Amino acid sequence: MAPEVRHRRTLGQILLLSAGFLVLVVISTASVLLVDKARDDSGRVVHTIEVENQLNTLLLDVRRAESNARGYLLTRGDEFLAAHDAAVAAIHPDLDKLASLVADNQLQVTHLARLRREIETRLGQFEREKALAAQGDAAGAAALVRSAASSNTNTNIQDTAGQMRTEEERLFALRAASADSSQSLATLVTITGSGLVVLLAGISVLLVRRSTRARDEAEARLRENNLNLEATVDERTADLREANDEIQRFAYIVSHDLRSPLVNIMGFTSELEELRNDIFRRLATLARAASASPPPPEGAEPELGDTDKQLSEDFSEALGFIKSSIAKMDRLITAILNLTREGRREFVPTRIDLRELIETIVTTLAHQAAEANATIRVEPLPTIVSDRLALEQIFSNLIDNAIKYLKPDMPGDIAIRARTKLGFAILEITDNGRGIDPKDHQRIFELFRRAGAQDRPGQGIGLAHVRALVRRLGGTISVASDLGQGSTFTITLPINWNASNRNLDR
Repeated sequence: MAPEVRHRRTLGQILLLSAGFLVLVVISTASVLLVDKARDDSGRVVHTIEVENQLNTLLLDVRRAESNARGYLLTRGDEFLAAHDAAVAAIHPDLDKLASLVADNQLQVTHLARLRREIETRLGQFEREKALAAQGDAAGAAALVRSAASSNTNTNIQDTAGQMRTEEERLFALRAASADSSQSLATLVTITGSGLVVLLAGISVLLVRRSTRARDEAEARLRENNLNLEATVDERTADLREANDEIQRFAYIVSHDLRSPLVNIMGFTSELEELRNDIFRRLATLARAASASPPPPEGAEPELGDTDKQLSEDFSEALGFIKSSIAKMDRLITAILNLTREGRREFVPTRIDLRELIETIVTTLAHQAAEANATIRVEPLPTIVSDRLALEQIFSNLIDNAIKYLKPDMPGDIAIRARTKLGFAILEITDNGRGIDPKDHQRIFELFRRAGAQDRPGQGIGLAHVRALVRRLGGTISVASDLGQGSTFTITLPINWNASNRNLDR
């Protein structure tokens, strides 16, 4: 699967999850709000019903007081008087409870105030009627009852109660409609949200099935590729081995072919140097004969004139340059041959005590270290399985370079330390020498490339050889350094190296 397709698919899944989460949040929030509103509307509906029930209870107590008062006036029965007193005692609490229920509605508060006055008037009439009846004035009590009937007090009570009931019925209709609307909206939101969740779930299932199908196809392709992987690797390894062998043979042949004309040039240069002596001796003899000067004593070299003497010096200098260049080329060819031979060498894994190996190297370099006024400290080092000769060449080169490039005006300090991590030995060779410019950190590992001032002998092969050996041993090498701050070369090598991993990688 292409990276762009994976990126788009991953982005789509993230967006889908985000959308699903957002839908759930919106649905949850809307549901909570709508449920609260529906609860509030239902509470208002219940409140309206409570007002109507309380109003009916109040009117019922008034009617009970009325009927029991008439029964008492007609029969003088104490049971009617007790029932009347109980009904009257309940009226005032009924009024107070009704007042608390309608306190939020100013219109109902006004109606209740009028209703309270009418009821208080009727209660006062009851008291006067009972007083006359208790005095035995039946005619006066009857006249008072007729007077109360003509005053329309009961009618006013019923009318005011009817107005309050009408207002509550109006509020009940509004609040019931609002509650129904909230409930319907909550249902709609729930259904819509559920539909969206189901839709997102369906899309998720589709994407999962598509991803599963793509994964299955990728696994099938991987299995198919794995079937041919071993053969492909063997084929590529054989090609690489053949190409590397061809490079080794080419380098070996070229080095030998270069050495043959170089030997000829060196031989003819030596002959030319001998011929130079004869040529300038004859020139000196001819010059002396032309000037009629006496011949030189027997065995003495004839003296050259100024012009011929300068020519002799220039000739000698030119020959010196030629011989120096030939010697340098000879050293480079020898180094190439050594690298070629080393590349063909089979590495043999051996158990090696690194501290013992490096201390042996330090002993062989003790004379150079003493001349450079350098101290070499070898800290505890691990034991590893690797190729001994390769390790000797690696650390000999690095320690020799550390000594070679110390600062001449201060004592040298070279430390070799190590630590282990995840099956690897990490070794550091640190010095306080002249350092390496960061821009040359990679350059110094290239063949025939050197960094800094070229005031030390060398052909630019050592570190390239070191890196090649480290790689063949399955490790890595790097440098950390700044000009004037010293250098630290870090080598990472497997603690238990397997020869089959790298021997063919040449």
